[in-house]
Amino acid sequence: MPQSWMDALNNAVQAGKIPNIPPSVLNTQTYLPTYNNLNPTSPDVCSGAYGCRIPGQIWDAPPGVIGLGFDDGPLPASGNLLTFLQQNQVKATHFYIGLNIVRNWNEFNTAFQTNQDDIAVHTWTHPFMTTLSNADIVAQLGWTLQVIYDSTGGRLARFWRPPFGDVDVRVNAIANAVFGLTTVVWNRDSGDWYLGGQGGANPQVVQNNFQRWLSGTVVLLLIIVLSILNRTPGPQTPGLIILEHELNAATVQAFMTAFPLMKQNNWELRSVAQLNGAEPYQNAKDATSPPTLVPLTAGGDGGAGLTSSTSTTSSTPTPDTTTSSAKTRTGGTASALPNNKNKNNAATTLSLPRSTTFSLSVLLTLLFSRCLI
Repeated sequence: MPQSWMDALNNAVQAGKIPNIPPSVLNTQTYLPTYNNLNPTSPDVCSGAYGCRIPGQIWDAPPGVIGLGFDDGPLPASGNLLTFLQQNQVKATHFYIGLNIVRNWNEFNTAFQTNQDDIAVHTWTHPFMTTLSNADIVAQLGWTLQVIYDSTGGRLARFWRPPFGDVDVRVNAIANAVFGLTTVVWNRDSGDWYLGGQGGANPQVVQNNFQRWLSGTVVLLLIIVLSILNRTPGPQTPGLIILEHELNAATVQAFMTAFPLMKQNNWELRSVAQLNGAEPYQNAKDATSPPTLVPLTAGGDGGAGLTSSTSTTSSTPTPDTTTSSAKTRTGGTASALPNNKNKNNAATTLSLPRSTTFSLSVLLTLLFSRCLI
């Protein structure tokens, strides 16, 4: 692992930017992290797996908006998804696994070059991040940033999504302080990750979830309840960030089946990485705007360390630029990955937030519990 990454981590620790809490231990029955005597929902831990939100993270889309994002690619099933998105002129964010980029470089090229979609980080091997040491967290994020950087003409991703939603104050701080990454979670889980395998979920269960969230039934109930409380909700509030995957044909089909319902109910579809006027890369506006070439150790503190003003000569890499980087990387553990130089890129090492009556309280509890199912 590049020494510059470890130096950035050590500097952040010494500056008090990384909370001193131990790695979690995974409960193999519930698949939730545990922290000995620490409360996982307390401000000292604030585990995303328990729904605790850390300021600065992204969980919700603006009212009336669906933030589109897909996890775990690129994979062979990504091809059909990418074709569908392009045919419908819809942009999305792809939270990619580093090893999958190496193994499925053709699908990566289609997402970035053909569709010009947004690329974000989903770690190198999809681990439970809070169970890792500080150094292993840096490796999981850093190597994935590196292969994206090498394969997109030097673009430094701005966003990452923790596998299983497993993030806490320590992991969140490392991602931001070392690499300038913003954490994206979700406010609805489609359950599509349970499709396609032996004993998996019935596709109709997933579609029932979409129907409930998209059709306005839940929104209507919310309006009625808030009207009783003399509060005025906005339409389709909050907007939706739905956990969806490009794992296999079944998960891709689940999105394509739900897509007409999104349009019929007048949801605006927007790439997660471009919600609230954001840009998907720390040093480029999008897939076509020329990036500013920077070393990867410059990305910490929300990108405040980005200093270079030298731009690339072309807005996107040639096919050889992308595929040469992906095809020459090897597998293995994240911390052991080689620092492979990309012959077409000058930069190679990334330096870098009460109801008034019992009956209303019960109604609200039931309503919001249904919203989150």
